[in-house]
Amino acid sequence: MEPNVELELVPEQRRAVIENLLQFYLYDFTLYLDIAADENGKFPDYPDLDEFWSRPDCKFPFLIRANGEPAGLALVERNDENGRKPSYYMVEFFVLHKFRRRGVGARAAVMLFDRFKGRWKVTQLKNNEPAQRFWRQVIGTYTVGSYKERSHPFQGHPSQYFES
Repeated sequence: MEPNVELELVPEQRRAVIENLLQFYLYDFTLYLDIAADENGKFPDYPDLDEFWSRPDCKFPFLIRANGEPAGLALVERNDENGRKPSYYMVEFFVLHKFRRRGVGARAAVMLFDRFKGRWKVTQLKNNEPAQRFWRQVIGTYTVGSYKERSHPFQGHPSQYFES
C-alpha cells in the first residue's frame, strides 16, 4: 500500500525539522561531494537557510510527510523575470531512505509542480546518477516527455526545464 503523502509549509518556529533533515541530506551528499562533519559530528549549517523564512514571498521550505511522519524536505525558490510567467527552482529535494522507492518523492514532486504553476528548473550533480534517473522519470511522466535537459557548460550538472 502506498503511503499518504502531504506537503507542509514549515513556519519559522518549526524550522528545526528542516535543519535536522538537512543533516541527513548532507550525509547522503558525502557520496558525491567532499563534505566533512565537524568535531561534534555535525555537518555545516546550510548556507542562507534563514532566507526561507525572511523572504516568504519567494522561498518556500516544505516538510514532506508520509503517513503523517516526517519523510523529507523540499526547498523551492520563485524567481520571476521581467514580469514573465512565474519561474521556480527546486533548490533542494530529499527523501529519507525509509521512504524511497515507495512513490513518496514522486508524489511530493508532482504536488509541488501542481502547487507552483509556471516554468521549472531542477538540477542534479553530474555524478549523482540516482537523482538524475529519479528526476528524468518524474519529470518525463509529469510532462509526458515535454521537457528540455541541458548540462552546465563548465560543471556539467544536468538540469531539466519544463512548465507545470
